[in-house]
Amino acid sequence: MKQQLIVTILGTDQVGILSALSNTMSESGCNILDSRQAIYGHDLCLTMIIEGEHAAITRAELNLPAVCQKFDLLSIMKRTREHHRQDLTRLANVEFVGLDAIGIIHKVTNFFVSHNIAVSAFRQHTFTEKSTQAKMLKVKMVISLPDTADAEAIVKWFSAYLDELELIGTITLH
Repeated sequence: MKQQLIVTILGTDQVGILSALSNTMSESGCNILDSRQAIYGHDLCLTMIIEGEHAAITRAELNLPAVCQKFDLLSIMKRTREHHRQDLTRLANVEFVGLDAIGIIHKVTNFFVSHNIAVSAFRQHTFTEKSTQAKMLKVKMVISLPDTADAEAIVKWFSAYLDELELIGTITLH
């Protein structure tokens, strides 16, 4: 019976890390089902889900620490099951800008939660507006709408919600 393992890797970004990790998974007899990677400054954050027979997953759990030690990486692993690929068919880009204030991200993400919408990616940038010296916030997100969501209605509701928050933004459907 196939089993699955979630692996998260953190450390300084270096050439060859992904190659070494994928080689280790292959030599252990596992397949990488999904992988996400982000670079923050000089640091890497990589999360992947691998699949294999029980013995192969055990080999991966035993072999991975040596690779992490070689590259001075931290790792965390958790066995799981029934991985379902993210539905990428109803994606939309979200962008908004306004005065930076504590709680804005929470309010916007809570709007999406209330409509059963998943946030797939998120990036925030703060800056000082030159003419007023106001602290500003610019956010970009990718959201995944459920099949049952009325996309046009979500766009209208979100626009009204941004008005309440005194933000300017859009949702652009793919």
